Amino acid sequence: MHLRASELEEARIYAEMAKEELVKVVPAFLSRLDQPDRGLRWVEYLSTTKSATSQFVDELVQYGEPSVDTLDVRLYSFDVDGEGRIARDIICAAGNLSKEQGRSIVSQLTDKQIDELFAVYVGDRANRRHKPGRAFEATQYGFEVVSDYGSFRDLQRHRLLSIEWQTLDTSLGFNIPSLVSEADAQDDFCKAMDISQDINRDLSLRYPKAVASYAVCMAFRIRYQMLMSAREAVHVCELRSQPSGHPAYRKVAQAMHRLIAEEANHSRVAMSMTFVDHGEEKLGRLEQERRISEKKLLFEPE
Repeated sequence: MHLRASELEEARIYAEMAKEELVKVVPAFLSRLDQPDRGLRWVEYLSTTKSATSQFVDELVQYGEPSVDTLDVRLYSFDVDGEGRIARDIICAAGNLSKEQGRSIVSQLTDKQIDELFAVYVGDRANRRHKPGRAFEATQYGFEVVSDYGSFRDLQRHRLLSIEWQTLDTSLGFNIPSLVSEADAQDDFCKAMDISQDINRDLSLRYPKAVASYAVCMAFRIRYQMLMSAREAVHVCELRSQPSGHPAYRKVAQAMHRLIAEEANHSRVAMSMTFVDHGEEKLGRLEQERRISEKKLLFEPE
């Protein structure tokens, strides 16, 4: 339905193509799709509410100067008693207790006992694929991030979290990769960004913002919100901070880990993230490829 309600013509075309193929195999599930009071009404609802909301908010908001930070990660929401909620759910699941009973027991535990409870529950993680259990889903963190669009596309891929992003444009400026600076190619890089900005600005005067976004280079920044449980935070922070990752999204993952530990003061959750890497390797992916190549040479027949 969201594809059919998109302001992008190509998205609507693909929605119809998908419908044509699905009708061939699961027609019963699509019988209401084109009914005026069902599927078509839903598409109309999605389209009109999005358009009306955007127009109304434009009239309310007075835009200030956009941020010029090269990287911006903020923890905008968290549960103050988040670790208590996790401890409660650990006890409830293992002890076959109600939430109220679990909460009562946690309220009587000392800090040392809760530390030990977390340590036993997390256990000896041999690698980052050994994830803590479902109790870590009892609390959530909300992060607001401003990063280059390329980093966003990598972080957007995580499906266990909720992510919402603003329309991609050029208003937040762009990042200059360190390798570009080291190659003394800033002038050429900035000229390319200026061209992208001019085209985006021109298109936005004649077409919807989503269409104008096609002209925006991936170095330009975008603002987005990521809402995730502690369990997904373990996954995101550990995976995206690995030396083989891109430096831009590694910094996002590292900042998230620090904010959980220092701002939310959830040190037990942060300490459970055994495999978060806070190094500053710039050529981690290249080093990984070198190691892979060396392994291949070892097994090649002479």
